[in-house]
Amino acid sequence: MQSQNRIFDDIAKVAGGALGALASLKQEMETMVKDRVERFMTDYNMVPREEFEAVKAMASEARAEQERLAARVAALEAALKQST
Repeated sequence: MQSQNRIFDDIAKVAGGALGALASLKQEMETMVKDRVERFMTDYNMVPREEFEAVKAMASEARAEQERLAARVAALEAALKQST
């Protein structure tokens, strides 16, 4: 009976070692994939989502301001034509 417990203990140790090795391999693979994706994004001049959203918001605000100014210029031109 004692030898069976030792066998089970040895099997548990081997399985634990294998699981540790698999976890390490998984972490290494994730790191490699992350590095490759970052390199790809850099090589193709891609920007992170946060930067894109910030620039998109700035462009939208600039567009709205441009439309307000265009309407104001049109109103001033109309007023100028009426006074002439």
